[in-house]
Amino acid sequence: MKAKENQCRYQSPDNWHCDQPCGESGLCYWHDPSVDKSKDNVREQVENWAAEGKPLDGFQLAKADLVDINLVNRGCKEGYKCRDVDFYRADLSHAHFFGLDLQGSSLMKSKLCSANLHCAKLDNCNLLGADLSRARLENIEWGDSLKQEIDTRKALKQGDRNKVVSLCQEAEEVCRNIRKQCEKEGLFETAGTFFKKEMRYRRYQMPLFSFNRFISKTVDLFCGYGESPIRVVTFSLFLIFACAMAYFVLDTTASNPIYADVEGWRFYAYEFFNAVYFSVVTFTTLGYGDISPHGVARFIAAFEAFLGSFTMALFVVVFVKKMTR
Repeated sequence: MKAKENQCRYQSPDNWHCDQPCGESGLCYWHDPSVDKSKDNVREQVENWAAEGKPLDGFQLAKADLVDINLVNRGCKEGYKCRDVDFYRADLSHAHFFGLDLQGSSLMKSKLCSANLHCAKLDNCNLLGADLSRARLENIEWGDSLKQEIDTRKALKQGDRNKVVSLCQEAEEVCRNIRKQCEKEGLFETAGTFFKKEMRYRRYQMPLFSFNRFISKTVDLFCGYGESPIRVVTFSLFLIFACAMAYFVLDTTASNPIYADVEGWRFYAYEFFNAVYFSVVTFTTLGYGDISPHGVARFIAAFEAFLGSFTMALFVVVFVKKMTR
């Protein structure tokens, strides 16, 4: 369906055409970004538009005064569609956005003080500089990425290093802002997710082969910047079995026979399990003394014991951090 003559040419992602009369730009009052709405009282008009069942997609509401606006679709599980809307510097204090579909919208530098964003969809939103103080952020559908994250990936593919650094700085700021507000509200799981993103985007700003970037990447792999105890456990198991394989190949446990009258494949199976046992004892620094490494295995055992002590301490720190929030 094409727009009629003298009708707004805006088309939503769902192929909905705006039926409002257009101006010289070919767009209506609501979809024309050149129309200044900062001095107009548009709150009730926007609410009525949504109540009529029309999508708010593509609305240009930059700097608009929308204090206490209510866009809750009562009696319906699906919220109103408010995608690709420009809320740049709009005053959305005390706004009621429960369940609102804001995908792709720009909330850049908007004032969302005490706004209710419960269950809203914010995938691919621009939240740079948004004031989220006292905003309700429970059960928000953040989606896979925010706008800065998507733009960063595109810049990485293009190989534009300066643009990547700039976008990573913005992404870090957005993630930090969300993380701090989530911590204030006790949403620690969400805060942890955005803390990891914040640290990763800080890492991406570092020179590619710098020592600091290497350390940051290592910490991420080890424990997800303190937010993933399971990574510590996974690394521990990997280290134990990797060292066990080394002990088995180096014949470390064969000089200390435990299983008598065992031959063939059973002998090698028992010896491998014996190597795993020795690796666990070494990793945990128990040191029973029933098996002693020799040759190169001594250096492997010393290295494993050192990493084992460090990893167990790291697990305690990460686990306590997660459980005591």
